[in-house]
Amino acid sequence: MVSRPVASTDEEFAAAWSRAGGSPQRVSELLGINVRTAYKRRNRLEAAGWSLPTGRTAALSGEVGGPPIPPIGRPPPGFVVRRNSGEYDAEGNLQRQWVETGQGRAEGYELPEGHELKGESALLDANGNVLVRWVKTREGATSGLIEGLRAAFAEYAGAAQPAAPPADADADLLTVYPLPDLHFGMYAWGRETGADYDTDIAEATAFDSIADLVAASKPSGTAVVLGLGDYFHANDLKAATPEGGNRLDVDGRWPKVFAAGARLAVKLVDLVATRHERVLVAFLPGNHDPDAATSLTVALALFYGAHPRVEVYQEPGVAWYHRHGLVLLGATHGHTMKPDRMAMMLAADRPRDWGETRFRSFFFGHIHRETAEEVGGVRIESFRAPAARDAWNSSMGFRSGRALSAITYHRRRGEIGRHRVEILDSRQVS
Repeated sequence: MVSRPVASTDEEFAAAWSRAGGSPQRVSELLGINVRTAYKRRNRLEAAGWSLPTGRTAALSGEVGGPPIPPIGRPPPGFVVRRNSGEYDAEGNLQRQWVETGQGRAEGYELPEGHELKGESALLDANGNVLVRWVKTREGATSGLIEGLRAAFAEYAGAAQPAAPPADADADLLTVYPLPDLHFGMYAWGRETGADYDTDIAEATAFDSIADLVAASKPSGTAVVLGLGDYFHANDLKAATPEGGNRLDVDGRWPKVFAAGARLAVKLVDLVATRHERVLVAFLPGNHDPDAATSLTVALALFYGAHPRVEVYQEPGVAWYHRHGLVLLGATHGHTMKPDRMAMMLAADRPRDWGETRFRSFFFGHIHRETAEEVGGVRIESFRAPAARDAWNSSMGFRSGRALSAITYHRRRGEIGRHRVEILDSRQVS
């Protein structure tokens, strides 16, 4: 039986480790030590700053140790050596050699045309080196938004035309036009759901109702067009809820729907601007349209960027805040928190305004019905939705009415009045 040499120095161990191609099992055979000892010694040397190859990592980087590879064993183009090990006699002469090759890493990966990055996963070794990488892509959801933006604003030549402000606007007053859950782009068949609904109906419903409210409201110095989320029924081309992936009943292709919805938003803002000197615009993200709402906000901000009387709220997040004298207002869609949390958020996010105001209100949508409660001195209310029921809501027994409202506040006296427009379908009118 031939005894194997035992490494007596760190240099000898490192040489054996390199010759073994970073295999602790092979090192144990070469040096007559157990595998656990080989691991411990390797770890001690690396902690001291030694650079020792590991079979897998070195192979992927093209720096695998081991005996020289003859031409017949070298990998073809596009492949790398993953493992290189040999068997030696007592004098250290190579007797047999094993060379394992595999496909190389795809550095500089390019996404397919029309796709966007969805996620990336990686398999790492104990030292944090990337061994295998998985790149996940999906069809670009933003491509439809871009085309929709171009179509929506082509007729406006890229800039809003300021109109003369109303002559009798009262600077002490502020009117809020909440627009909850329009679900623009939803399709509903009346025989199944109780009322027909599509993009044309949604546009007429929103515009006619807001027009009635504008005519009835006082000429406040400031108005707020406040989209309370789910302005769009779908978020992108997939026509499914972003989080749950539930299929949605939609009316037409997404770029067409987005273009029509953007044009409607412009019409509503311009309509409100005929009655009020200053118009604040906020379209908050909902659970149906988080990305679409953001895209709409960007488009409106660009369109009204030079307008002297229109300001578009562009802060990230799910909430909107505004102070008007002694009145503090807040809003969110309502899918991320309960009403009591809304009151706490208003106080925490606007502590100075909280301390200096007397009248505090918080608006939300999402639930498609009216509620009102007072939490810690904050009136928290939800609103009926102007949208008809879709098939799912109808099948679940939801039967809330439909309406839009306008609320007017005085900067020192709080709420001084509100108007309401009930929304009826053609069968209810007849």
